[in-house]
Amino acid sequence: MEALSQVFFNWAIIEKVWPFLLKGFGTTLLLSALVIPLGLAGGLAVALASTHRSRVVRGAVVVYVDFFRAFPPLVLLIFIYFGFPFLSIDLPKLAAVALGFFLNTSSYYGEILRAGIESIPRGQMDAALSMGLRRGQAYRHIVVPQAVRNVLPDLVSNTLEVIKLTTLASVVALPELLNNARQAQALTYNPTPIVLAALMYLALLWPIVRLLSRLEHQHLNAR
Repeated sequence: MEALSQVFFNWAIIEKVWPFLLKGFGTTLLLSALVIPLGLAGGLAVALASTHRSRVVRGAVVVYVDFFRAFPPLVLLIFIYFGFPFLSIDLPKLAAVALGFFLNTSSYYGEILRAGIESIPRGQMDAALSMGLRRGQAYRHIVVPQAVRNVLPDLVSNTLEVIKLTTLASVVALPELLNNARQAQALTYNPTPIVLAALMYLALLWPIVRLLSRLEHQHLNAR
């Protein structure tokens, strides 16, 4: 047992690498706080565009969603960070990662929100328009709030996956938690930093998992 703790949970190494991992954890939180709202905003735009009267707009939305849902996010991130400089577009690491994750997450959020919007009876929109509301006002005050409530468990579940997705940022050496943990492991020749990073991810994601379970339970009871 002592040998196991020395290899996977070495307190001397934890004391040394903790500040470094904590800094990476802060970057992970920053990236999540940036990507999640952007993905939600982009997803809402995609969902609303999918209800447009123009077939061209709806077709463009289908192509956008299908493409970025099918395109591997790791490859997309590599393409943006290493490929854009050849187009004379040199993005900082954080901006490149945020753009790649935005394109990926907005397509998933868009599909979820589209399903939510389609779950609202058409008669509610007709009633809102007959009362003098503009289409945009009807969506903002009547349709979208109900749509979000209907798909809230799915939105939370996807948000959980988005936070996990931030680990891919290590491929461009963005100093987030996993990247810093891997560097610390290389310097200490010990897997303790990786174990500690896993525990930090668990502490971050566990409350979201519990919230998701509660929302799913409430959603089933409401049916």
